[in-house]
Amino acid sequence: MKKVSHKIMSIAMAVVVLFSTMSLTFSMHYCGDTLVETAMFQKAEGCGMEMQKPLSEDCNISKKNCCNDEQVVVEGQNELQHHIDSISFEQQVFIASFIYSYINLFEGLENNVPSSGEYEPLLANEQIFKLDETYLI
Repeated sequence: MKKVSHKIMSIAMAVVVLFSTMSLTFSMHYCGDTLVETAMFQKAEGCGMEMQKPLSEDCNISKKNCCNDEQVVVEGQNELQHHIDSISFEQQVFIASFIYSYINLFEGLENNVPSSGEYEPLLANEQIFKLDETYLI
């Protein structure tokens, strides 16, 4: 059981490290105020209503484009090693006491056997509750 729990915890920690270092890019295409398309790891294609550039420089279109493209970048953690140079005295005392108490937590559990198994139950020839009763006449 202990080996299985260690394997499960190591897999969980590997997944945490993987997702904490992974960067994601989401591309979204809005048509007006409405979200039309969302894509991950690539550019959203759009709705096909983008305004085209005029063929000549003389012809200028004064309308604004109703479509809008947005990109959201979720940055991952780049540095995994944190230097522990400035640990206060209180933190050192806490870490030392935690490690000491955790190591001694499971020590001696095999020797802690209840002592009631060594003794045999009392054999009573008479019923004890009747011996202690008193009757008033």
